[in-house]
Order: sequence, then structure tokens, then C-alpha cells
Amino acid sequence: MRKAVRMSVHLRRLLCDPLGSSSIETSLALLLALPFTFAAFQLCLYAYAQSVLSDSVRVGVRYAIVHGSDSAACSGPSAGCSDSSAANVISTVQNNAGRYLNILKAVNVTVLYPDASSAPPSRVVVTATYRYLPIVSSSSMAYSMYATAGGRIVF
Repeated sequence: MRKAVRMSVHLRRLLCDPLGSSSIETSLALLLALPFTFAAFQLCLYAYAQSVLSDSVRVGVRYAIVHGSDSAACSGPSAGCSDSSAANVISTVQNNAGRYLNILKAVNVTVLYPDASSAPPSRVVVTATYRYLPIVSSSSMAYSMYATAGGRIVF
């Protein structure tokens, strides 16, 4: 019984002592601050990935508009083009995205020629999709990113 009384007195003294309160407050603050910091970091990574995807699509459109049927390295559906499937445009988009994100094969690229020609001033539309996975994730947490750009063929 004396031992129990002595332990309760010792416990009461520890609970009333202000020296340990700062470490408890710090640990509670960190429990709240760390998830918010991690979420802000994750949001920045998402915005960066979207920006890289958009820029990569724009690079693909630039490639397509200068490689029309008047170009020596023609890409598009016009007769005489060595790259009628626009594989060079697709690889340009994937290489540009892979340079910044290490997602070379994960980007799905679609190249459309609405005017069914790659002769100037025909239109070209490049669309890319990417399945973004957060750092700490499961497959149910994947987000689909889309980027589309268009232009008119110049050469």
C-alpha cells in the first residue's frame, strides 16, 4: 500500500511539473504540422507534373507545325510523308516529359490532324494523358492529368 501511495505521489509530482510541458507541446504541434507540410509538398509535385505535361504537349505541337508536308522530315497524314503515324511527334512529347519527370513511357500521346492533311495551313492537335500517383499512394489515389495544345502547320 505504501508503494502505491508513493507511486501516486511521484506521478502527481511529474504531472504538475512544468518542465516536461514544452516537449509535449512540441510533439503535439509536430503531429499537426508535418501532415500539412507533406500535403503542401505533394501539391507542389502535382502542379510541377501538370506544368511539365503541358509544356511537353506544346513542344510536340511546335515540332508538328514545323514538320509539315513542306519539310524534308515530314510528319503527318499527307502523301509523301515518311512519318504518317506522327510517331516523331509522339516521341518528342514523351522525350520532353521524360527529361523532367522520368515518366517516358507513362505518357499517352494522341496526335490529330483535323483537316486530314499536314500541308500548311492545316491544323494539328496534340493531347497527352498521364496517370499521376502521389508519393504515398495506392492505385485508388491516382489522378488523371490531361494537356492539349493545337496549332497550324507552317512548313
